[in-house]
Amino acid sequence: MMAGILFDDIFTIEILNPNGEKFDKVTRIAAQSEKHGILMNLDVNTEIYPMKKKEKFLMVLSPTLNWNEAFSSSDDMQGEQKSLADKFEYVMHGLVYKISEEGSGSDVKAGIYASFGGLQMWLKGDPIHCTKFKVDQKLFLLIRKLP
Repeated sequence: MMAGILFDDIFTIEILNPNGEKFDKVTRIAAQSEKHGILMNLDVNTEIYPMKKKEKFLMVLSPTLNWNEAFSSSDDMQGEQKSLADKFEYVMHGLVYKISEEGSGSDVKAGIYASFGGLQMWLKGDPIHCTKFKVDQKLFLLIRKLP
């Protein structure tokens, strides 16, 4: 994980609309991450970005879209502004509104809750992977499907 990135991992979609809700243009995906074992529920505007069960995707959470800030690049691009969004297919801007902990001892899980204009994201996993998040923090969610 690079300097300005809050979180990144590869996820596999396990369930679509896990609680049985159906919305016109939005699908709630339940996905599991490969590297960190994080569970995620995420509302996606599937009218513009369809997603299917068992699909794999890279997800990055970053406080900025500025490539140099996100990766603290030492080779300054002489004023050329590269955007993280150029490398992804689906981007949302939102806000962390709640951080929770549940369980005890070695079974403690952190919960990170964010809203992207009403579309919700919930991450649940080992607190060690959730230390960069703060309530009221603005962030970008970026997704790119993998082959």
